[in-house]
Amino acid sequence: MPAPVLIRPATVADLTEVAAIFAGYVRDSVVTFELDPPGLRVWEERLDQLTGAGWPFLVATIEDQLAGYAYVAPWRTKPAYRHTVEDSVYLAPAWAGRGVGRVLLRALIDAATAAGARQMMAMISDTGDGASTALHRRLGFAPVGRLTSVGYKHGRWIDVQLLQRSLGRGADTDPDPA
Repeated sequence: MPAPVLIRPATVADLTEVAAIFAGYVRDSVVTFELDPPGLRVWEERLDQLTGAGWPFLVATIEDQLAGYAYVAPWRTKPAYRHTVEDSVYLAPAWAGRGVGRVLLRALIDAATAAGARQMMAMISDTGDGASTALHRRLGFAPVGRLTSVGYKHGRWIDVQLLQRSLGRGADTDPDPA
């Protein structure tokens, strides 16, 4: 990387670039099961909902250029899952393979831990490219399952790997002591 990666909370001003990054993945890959790129209003609502609930939504910038973004969202809606989140990490194509994902995911893990998450899940499409799986494994995620042929996109069935990471000290203790 030619310059340091700056990680900061996302703002509404970042969302046009966030939407553009994600739209490329929607149109040209199977890493997301979205079939149509969400519009700016959807991204504004997502940022508001996640940050309003106390969850991190981060961007990575390099010399004022948005290089990627990451956020966590609730794993499931049932109340007992409230301390488990799922991560999403996406990079601008020019920054893939240059260490930005590692810096961004590490910051997301720290921010999610500080926000009260105790388990982080990663759902990774089996694209034939192991970069996302390798990134997650380097940062302590372990494979815990595989969902077979659960998505259909671009004329093919796609498997999903499920990885999990415990967060912070006391990840297995009672988060709501009486």
